[in-house]
Amino acid sequence: MSTVNRCVSESIHVAASPADVFATISDPSQHNRFDGSGMVQSSRGGSSSVGLGSKFGMNMKLGPIPYRMNNTIVEFEQDRLIAWAHVGGHRWRYELQPDADGTLVTESFDWSTAKVPKFIEVMNYPVRNRKAIINTLQRLRDLFGAQSDV
Repeated sequence: MSTVNRCVSESIHVAASPADVFATISDPSQHNRFDGSGMVQSSRGGSSSVGLGSKFGMNMKLGPIPYRMNNTIVEFEQDRLIAWAHVGGHRWRYELQPDADGTLVTESFDWSTAKVPKFIEVMNYPVRNRKAIINTLQRLRDLFGAQSDV
């Protein structure tokens, strides 16, 4: 794995319009429906309508340990791109590309903006998060009723 790039991503085809996929991804109250890490429990406060600079909180759980995560939308293009940053500075990004029969969805874990990128690498988060990304994309695809491979 290259530490120069500091980004892992995967893509999947979803049989829905970019607007429909974006509406789900950009609504924090929907995140537990497609989260493939098993850590997202529910959203806390905030609006289901987000934009650049919006903040939202999530109730999370790592094994038996519950915790809270605050996020800020740092990239936003309606129906095309959304990314949020955690306290550590790393980003979760979704990019949507329309195609003939739906949307190509790419999810990325980008730690190039992390405050301590070496910690993320030592803790093996890129490898673990790639697995969670694959699971998340499959769950997102299944929400829209299509069968396709990552």
